[in-house]
Amino acid sequence: MKNQEVKAMGKEELVAKARELAEELCKLKFQHGIRPLENTAKLRVLRKDIARIKTVLHAMN
Repeated sequence: MKNQEVKAMGKEELVAKARELAEELCKLKFQHGIRPLENTAKLRVLRKDIARIKTVLHAMN
């Protein structure tokens, strides 16, 4: 997810997207604990996307 895409979203959309990404990250972490993932870089990408969204949300307040 690009920074421009995040900035173009509204506050409600950002909150929903952050929640969705957090759920996906939780599921992937659980799967990774059971057996190694094929693409572990997905965990890093999700964490960075969540941080990017939270940064924009904080700047809106």
